[in-house]
Amino acid sequence: MYSKSIFSQDEIVQNYYSVKERMKIAAESVDRDAETINLIVVTKTFDSMEIQPLINLGHRDYGENKVQEAEHKWIDIKEKNPEINLHLIGHLQTNKVKRALTLFDSIHTLDSKKIFVEILKHINKPSSVTKEFFIEVNLGNEPQKYGLAQEEIPMLFEGQKFQDQVNFSGLMCIPPYNEAPSPYFALLSKIANKFEIKGLSMGMSSDFEKAIQFGATHIRVGSEIFGSRS
Repeated sequence: MYSKSIFSQDEIVQNYYSVKERMKIAAESVDRDAETINLIVVTKTFDSMEIQPLINLGHRDYGENKVQEAEHKWIDIKEKNPEINLHLIGHLQTNKVKRALTLFDSIHTLDSKKIFVEILKHINKPSSVTKEFFIEVNLGNEPQKYGLAQEEIPMLFEGQKFQDQVNFSGLMCIPPYNEAPSPYFALLSKIANKFEIKGLSMGMSSDFEKAIQFGATHIRVGSEIFGSRS
């Protein structure tokens, strides 16, 4: 079920510190404080043995793509380490919303009106722990990707139906794979400013430094720490 990292545990720790240093350099290049940028270590497909060295270091934020995998892996870990914040960074199916709300502290992939409606059914239940919600925006209008189109975003903010119950913490995007990411990071930042949204979840292993320079508050890095997935 799980991938094996190509790195030893010591190398994983070294890679982690390398990413933190690169974050610091990127932040300083635009007069930002790296401590204000949230590094989400993407742990999808890797088991708890690979992750434990970073937990031992005190790192708190981790990202998973699938609800079922996160349940298998993180319920026990979070019971032992209640300070950990778990982020859902993969597509959320409507039939998994209720379960996701009981496990993830933050959901970065609100990508359709249908998902918002489903969240409203469960968000106020005692079992719900999610405190942050990011709207995923499909800036490249790519048919194979999830996310709201730019023109769909205003409907979430012009009425109070969603805002009264859902804390929209930020926007999230994944730029087109074969294009320069900077214009998309700049555009997401512009949209966030327009609606006075502070959170920007953007930037992955290949482009997180650019994302930081364009205002990312949350970056999602996995392969730079654990290596490629088998």
